[in-house]
Amino acid sequence: MTEGTVRASSRASSRSGRSRRKKKNQIPIAIVIFLVIAGIGVWLGLKQDTLLLYWLIGLAFGFTLQRSRFCFTASMRDPYLTKSTSITRAVLIAFAITSIAFTAIKYGYFINGLAIPGQGYVVPISIATAIGACMFGIGMVIAGGCASGTLMRIGEGFWMQVISLFFFIVGSLWGAHDFGWWKRTFMLKAPKVFLPDHLGWLGGLAANLLIIAVLYVIAHKWEKKNSDELSH
Repeated sequence: MTEGTVRASSRASSRSGRSRRKKKNQIPIAIVIFLVIAGIGVWLGLKQDTLLLYWLIGLAFGFTLQRSRFCFTASMRDPYLTKSTSITRAVLIAFAITSIAFTAIKYGYFINGLAIPGQGYVVPISIATAIGACMFGIGMVIAGGCASGTLMRIGEGFWMQVISLFFFIVGSLWGAHDFGWWKRTFMLKAPKVFLPDHLGWLGGLAANLLIIAVLYVIAHKWEKKNSDELSH
């Protein structure tokens, strides 16, 4: 047996030995984390009931995001990079469900003569919207995640995402500082579009769902086309 063969066999044996080693038991760590989470929940509940509710909702959202790998960045990025649109279609389905729910809530307030909630978020459509969308899109692709994805990955232990979070905060503060100029220069002169004002409540919802359905079909056909090309 040659010296090279012996070395290769030794390296293979070493790797095999490492693979047979038992993984570190993480159950004690999980118990400690659970007790910390429970302790924070009890502390918040004693201060105010709604704080405990927010804590539980936040935990549920984090768990759902981590297990589903749901990410808005991936929904926009994957069709170009991997040709997969599964997350894109999941996001569109989520948009459809929330569109129906929000319309029902807003319409309930409307028919009872109450102030419609959330109208402050009906903002003008201007060049500022396009510039902001491009900047955010480029940033979240470079960072590898949007706000929710960044927070989720930090929780998983991807500490490089802390850098993304830091500059996310810096960018938000910078944007807040300059918001007045953008508002005076572009936003105050731009129109606001609230579909029920133009198409009625049912028409506005139908138009919204139609746009989502068209995008869903396009996404499905895009993935099918590329998968067919790869299979041939």
